[in-house]
Amino acid sequence: MSDLKTAALEYHAQPRPGKLSVELTKPTATARDLALAYSPGVAEPVREIGRDPELAYQYTGKGNLVAVISDGTAILGLGNLGPLASKPVMEGKGVLFKRFAGIDVFDIEVDSESPQAFIDTVKRISITFGGINLEDIKAPECFEIERALIEQCDIPVFHDDQHGTAIVTAAGMINALEIAGKTLGDAKIVCLGAGAAAISCMKLLVSMGAKVENIFMIDRSGVIHAGRDDLNQYKAVFAHATDKRTLADALDGADVFVGLSGPNLLSPEGLKSMAANPIVFACSNPDPEISPELAHATRNDVIMATGRSDYPNQVNNVLGFPFIFRGALDVRAKRINEEMKIAAANALKDLAKLPVPKEVCEAYGVDALEYGRGYIIPKPLDPRLLNVVSDAVAKAAIESGVATLPYPKHYPLNSVDEVFNG
Repeated sequence: MSDLKTAALEYHAQPRPGKLSVELTKPTATARDLALAYSPGVAEPVREIGRDPELAYQYTGKGNLVAVISDGTAILGLGNLGPLASKPVMEGKGVLFKRFAGIDVFDIEVDSESPQAFIDTVKRISITFGGINLEDIKAPECFEIERALIEQCDIPVFHDDQHGTAIVTAAGMINALEIAGKTLGDAKIVCLGAGAAAISCMKLLVSMGAKVENIFMIDRSGVIHAGRDDLNQYKAVFAHATDKRTLADALDGADVFVGLSGPNLLSPEGLKSMAANPIVFACSNPDPEISPELAHATRNDVIMATGRSDYPNQVNNVLGFPFIFRGALDVRAKRINEEMKIAAANALKDLAKLPVPKEVCEAYGVDALEYGRGYIIPKPLDPRLLNVVSDAVAKAAIESGVATLPYPKHYPLNSVDEVFNG
């Protein structure tokens, strides 16, 4: 671990601090180049944008620029360390946007005294960008912040800790249930954790067919049920009549365990009490709710996923947010709605069932990857993600009426159908 710490610090510090830089996109070799880039030439696009604000997409980088913004109140699993401490994470998010979807990023850390101050700050600067990715903001404030900014901004606003996690989880979950011979509509689901990611995961699963009465969400006080009077409005959505009060109660006969909580909270005894072919998404990072080694030693029929890259079935947000924003930006969507999230989840789900290219297997040091218990969701380095997921999101944006542009040329109208149906 000390070697990893040293390597990580050196990576961020050398040969120059940070992970992002600004690049020029136009020539600057001559006096004429500079006259076009700045004075006097720059006055021409200024006049045009002043006449028609939509022309900012034609004459500036707005349409391919996303703000990755945090207040530092919930940084990874490290807690509230403040906005400046969140900067390495926001830069890292920018790296992933650029690497996987060619999207430019400004990382912005906001030192705000209240959620309303954060909302006001982001709203005022939002015209700079084509989209806003909110990150590492604690619950329940994150829900109100996102809701207010979606209402007040005319560009996509997306809290990735909520929806990115939910989209990738849903994709893997539906495939795991299929492999286990079960359906989302019938599955009994236990969710350990009731923060932003957990609530959004369960909400998206309900949108895709899960039943609220089959979901047992557990916070620090136990099972969230209809008799509790200490629930905020976001948790209360999942309160229903049940006599289950503890994690052990909820696990008895459960089909699915989703952990978005902390390390080593799922015991072997709890896993043993689950139904046949149990599905375990132990997503606490870096230490899952139960280690895959212990889970497989406890049950030989378990289908296991974690948030880690060194085990099969990694639930990784990078499978979602770069391509969701790529699709949204390319049809100039005004927001990222439920239809677009479901489309992204279904595209990921279906892509996992296709033959995996040789170069993807080589990148992960394996001879083959095939849809099944050890491969329920695509790998982040699969180059097909860009077209398949982005296309599905763009198509859903158009069909749901939030897009303002037609399909771009590099997303053929039926490309998703062609890929999935031959």
